[in-house]
Amino acid sequence: MDTSHGELRRAIGFVALLNLGYFGIEFAVARAIGSVSLFADSVDFLEDASVNFLILAAIGWSVRKRARVGMALAGILLVPGLATLWTAWQKFFTPIAPDAGLLSLTAVGAMLVNICAALVLARYRHHRGSLTLAAFLSARNDVLANIAIICAGVVTAYWWRSAWPDLLVGLGIAAMNADAAREVWAAAREDHRAEA
Repeated sequence: MDTSHGELRRAIGFVALLNLGYFGIEFAVARAIGSVSLFADSVDFLEDASVNFLILAAIGWSVRKRARVGMALAGILLVPGLATLWTAWQKFFTPIAPDAGLLSLTAVGAMLVNICAALVLARYRHHRGSLTLAAFLSARNDVLANIAIICAGVVTAYWWRSAWPDLLVGLGIAAMNADAAREVWAAAREDHRAEA
C-alpha cells in the first residue's frame, strides 16, 4: 500500500466518522423543531457516512468492482431525497414553522462539518474514480444545502413566519441529491467502460 493509498483511507475514515457524529446532532434537532430541511440534511449525513464506509471497504478493489460499487452508491444517494419527500408530504398537513434560531444555528454547524469534509476530500476526488467523486460531491452539495437552510432560518425569523421556506429548501436538497446520484452513476459507467 503506497502512502497516497494510506492517506486516502485515513481521509475517508475521518470524513465518515465526522458525518456519523453530526448526523446524531442534526437528527435530534430536526425532530425537536419539526424541520424538513434539517431532517433531509441529517439523513444525508447518515448517507454520507455510509457511502464513506463503503468506499473504505472498496478502495483496494479492481476498477470494475469499484465501478459496480459506484453504481450502487448512485442509488444510495437517492435515499435521502425520498425520505425528504415523505417528510415534506407529512409537513404539508401540519405546516408549522420550525424554530428559526435553532434551524440556522444547527445548519451553521453542519456547514462547518461539510466544509471540513469537502476540503479533506478535494485532493482525492479523482484518485479512485467514481467512489471518491461520490464522497466529494456529497460534501460539496451539503455545503450548498447548509447555506440554503441558514437562509431559510433567516427568512423564517425576519420575513415569512411559515413552514414554506423550510419545506422548499428540503425539496431543493432532495433535487441536489438526485443530481449527485446522476453524476456518480455517469462516473461509475465511465469507470466500467474504461475497464472493459
